[in-house]
Amino acid sequence: MVNYGQVKEMLALKKQADMMKKEMEKIMTKVYEGKFEIIIRGDQHIEQILENGERRTDLEKAFNKSIKESQKDVAKKMRGQLSGLGMPGL
Repeated sequence: MVNYGQVKEMLALKKQADMMKKEMEKIMTKVYEGKFEIIIRGDQHIEQILENGERRTDLEKAFNKSIKESQKDVAKKMRGQLSGLGMPGL
């Protein structure tokens, strides 16, 4: 059974995680590799891919989709491991 203190603590942790996520979204890293220029945010979202100066939205969509699916798979696996530790709500 979850008590009020646990709920309050979980809400505080969620708020902190949301704040961290917003901060990560502000971090931009630009990488040059051959004919490509890639801008990626701290939350691993591909902001822009340029190939020889031309924007490649098809690659942006493909990479972002694959990253999102990978994150879902990791979250699913971690949720299973954390629930085995007796953490409520996971």
